[in-house]
Amino acid sequence: MEFLSETLTDDELATITGYKIPSCQRQWLTNNHWEFVVTGAQRPVVGRVYARLKLAGVRPTANNAVADTWTLDLARVG
Repeated sequence: MEFLSETLTDDELATITGYKIPSCQRQWLTNNHWEFVVTGAQRPVVGRVYARLKLAGVRPTANNAVADTWTLDLARVG
């Protein structure tokens, strides 16, 4: 099973914004009302759950921007 980071990769961010240059990515994110933080190298960082909600057309809030919790269900194990 592949581990997904909590933040989008550089390639994923380039796919969403259409730009590889960080300044262009920041501008696109700002123009399209996306929340992001900037690293010391001025690269934008976008959370994976936030991006999924935005791409689904859901306005992210503190209540719906929480990752699903997973629990082990052994009820059907025989």
